[in-house]
Amino acid sequence: QVQLVESGGGAVQPGGSLRLSCAVSGYNYGGCMAWFRQAPGNEREGVAAVAYYGRDTYTDSVKGRFTISKDTAKNRVYLQMNSLKPEDTAMYFCAATESGLGITACLDDHRYDYWGQGTQVTVSS
Repeated sequence: QVQLVESGGGAVQPGGSLRLSCAVSGYNYGGCMAWFRQAPGNEREGVAAVAYYGRDTYTDSVKGRFTISKDTAKNRVYLQMNSLKPEDTAMYFCAATESGLGITACLDDHRYDYWGQGTQVTVSS
């Protein structure tokens, strides 16, 4: 049984940084892993994803500020978030799929099989 547990969220001022962590169990890393976010009143948005073959992809609004990484030895996936903006405020979710997808499809939430409970990120002065 695949389980994903997020941590690392919190409140930070604009321009600050946070690192989100996703503890992974029961997963074979055969597909994509990703971070999604959802703000109140908004649809869920793909933020960053990493494919099993190592490529990563980001939504345009976070390029150059966020970095996704995975450490299979520690069973962790991370999202390093720098230069945070108020519009980054949202609940952030870790997700995994067992499907081998092209990198563009890795940001499509409909493709994902497993989800964590989320961790809240609030960027405010």
